[in-house]
Amino acid sequence: MTEGMIIDVGAGAMRLVIFVAGPMLGLGLIVGVLVAIFQAVTSIQEMTLTFIPKIAAVLFALVIFGSWMLQQVLMFSSNLLLNLPNYVR
Repeated sequence: MTEGMIIDVGAGAMRLVIFVAGPMLGLGLIVGVLVAIFQAVTSIQEMTLTFIPKIAAVLFALVIFGSWMLQQVLMFSSNLLLNLPNYVR
């Protein structure tokens, strides 16, 4: 296995992590900003008001995008395992 192959596999894994985590992080960010704006406008400084909606949004994103995320991870893993003979020389 050459250094280039290792870098390609590592870069692909990092892209997959960013690609798969993106919907959950993006939705959590949007909900967090909306809750922060709501708190600033109403002067409500309740700590649980910041966490509960973000957790609910991340769980909602996981339910909506979960099958797609699993499919992406399975495709990457199967591609890696199918190309394993090419990596080992």
